[in-house]
Amino acid sequence: MNAPTIKDVYAGRPRVYRALKPTPLLRHALLAAETGLEIHVKHENHNPTGSFKVRGGLNLIGSLSPDERRGVITASTGNHGQSIALACRREEVPCTILVPVGNNPEKNAAMRALGADVVEFGRDFDEARERVEQLQREGALRYVHSANEPLLVAGVGSYALEIFEDLPDADVILVPIGGGSGACGCAIVRSAIGARTKVVGVQAAGADAFTRSWKSGTRVVGERAATFAEGVATRVTFDLTFEILRRELDDVVTLSEEELAEGVRLALRTTHNLAEGAGASAIAAAVKLRDQLARKVVVCVMSGGNIDHATLRRILR
Repeated sequence: MNAPTIKDVYAGRPRVYRALKPTPLLRHALLAAETGLEIHVKHENHNPTGSFKVRGGLNLIGSLSPDERRGVITASTGNHGQSIALACRREEVPCTILVPVGNNPEKNAAMRALGADVVEFGRDFDEARERVEQLQREGALRYVHSANEPLLVAGVGSYALEIFEDLPDADVILVPIGGGSGACGCAIVRSAIGARTKVVGVQAAGADAFTRSWKSGTRVVGERAATFAEGVATRVTFDLTFEILRRELDDVVTLSEEELAEGVRLALRTTHNLAEGAGASAIAAAVKLRDQLARKVVVCVMSGGNIDHATLRRILR
């Protein structure tokens, strides 16, 4: 499995743009005033599925061979699943998605509305993923991993191209890390064009397997993913994305559950955008790192906006 290159990102862009337009990179005056930073938000929450992941799904599913189009299977907590479901509907490919028991019901409903067969299994994403891998070995469906897919990473990288085309002098990009495809896309594009921009990952302290692995150099497995932010709720690292980020990532920061919740409130209050926990994590990290980021041009990736009503009510209380 070879890591994607900038050529792969450019090659995937036409497949991505058949279904979506470039997302805005905006400077919100209230957010800048509250943080005291020169801060810009990349609104991946404005995509058709409310998440950056749709880019990877469109690129990968649009590249399937005739044999692979018999059907795909994947695991997700919602945003990756919606990406694959939307792309499969466009390409007329059958799609099965396993989600954890008790998964965000609104994300489940969205995947079903896009035509996917959604099955609940396991206590968290990683148990659902392990079940998918077992089923794939027993059947003939094309397994789409949420991170170990070069075409997914290349498709996601299209938003990084948009960032650098709109703001070539960015000093720092803050990007959430779950599986790591978004951070990989930013790092691949940054390095290929020779920009000096630092790419900094953001994780939940309650699901920090990547952070501990990256900092120690030894990949670890977490016992649980104790965070409401589904988009970063992973207990393991993945071969492709970890190897890319081991070389390319500049730093990583973790946030408490209250810091993640405050990020959601901050997004709503200062940008008037509804962001899920992972989607708001980059602006929450900017607040945490504001002293280090002073006098820098900062981009925060608002990776998704698919928060459910119950979680939003709890956070706003």
